[in-house]
Amino acid sequence: MKPTILLIGTNGQVGRELNSRLPRIAEVTPLDRQRLDLTQPEEIRRAIRALHPAFIVNAAAYTTVDKAESEESLARAINAEAPAVMAEEVKKIGASLIHFSTDYVFDGSKISPYVEDDPPNPQNVYGRTKLEGERAIQASGAAHLIFRTAWVYATEGRNFLLTILRLATQREELRIVRDQIGAPTLSSEIAAATTNILAQVRDNERRSFSLADLSGIYHMTAGGETSWYDFATSILEEAAASSAASPWFAAATSSLPLIARRVIPIATKEYPTQARRPAYSVLSNARLNRTFSLQLPDWRKQLHSVFAKPPAKTS
Repeated sequence: MKPTILLIGTNGQVGRELNSRLPRIAEVTPLDRQRLDLTQPEEIRRAIRALHPAFIVNAAAYTTVDKAESEESLARAINAEAPAVMAEEVKKIGASLIHFSTDYVFDGSKISPYVEDDPPNPQNVYGRTKLEGERAIQASGAAHLIFRTAWVYATEGRNFLLTILRLATQREELRIVRDQIGAPTLSSEIAAATTNILAQVRDNERRSFSLADLSGIYHMTAGGETSWYDFATSILEEAAASSAASPWFAAATSSLPLIARRVIPIATKEYPTQARRPAYSVLSNARLNRTFSLQLPDWRKQLHSVFAKPPAKTS
């Protein structure tokens, strides 16, 4: 018999991908923002108590980093207070919570990949509220897995990949920040890894081995590292070399030709934003590999896969 999963946040990049993969291993009840208002704690409690799932997968988040600076209360309600309520209810019913966090809990002062035990020091409201969510889950005593991701993109939604392709149809010159370093991670790879882990947990629990034994924070990002500038350059190189027509690419470019001829590297100070970003936010995935024998592909391989064999559009 398949376990039951309550999947929260099916509108998002990771949530859409999870909604297409998790039904392979579980009976999934998906809830998007129209069906569950995460700013209303009692709605969250009612949904969990009504379904009584074995797992809650929370893929919902307030992710508009700059806007969060002026909408701190809303960001906190979704990123911190809602996960706290989920964790409380999970603890009561003996279920497990899977939650996604961010590299932005770190300040970017390191020059080598961050490990899970490095002290967090978020530099913006988004990072602070996500850290508050992590700590609330940990303090609840609920069985949980927290996956920190980074620079997430997909062929739908709002993200760097689609922004670069859109701008490349409008401008001959793009000016992109070069002094922020991270690991661009494809949402479908995050969803695939999460599904794999939940399948492992399901099989282990049949042998009296529970997720509670594995509870904690794990980094889940692409291998390697790059800058926004090099990522943008690679996107345009892949687009130029690709011969595969795809609906997502046509939508991203409005079926217009790419006219960008130059990508100019600039410093962060030349592109001021409301929220500060960490200069270096590469995450070590060693703990994920040791515990679950998983390693996400290098960021270049992930990007190439998008153009070489475009992901199927999910409903």
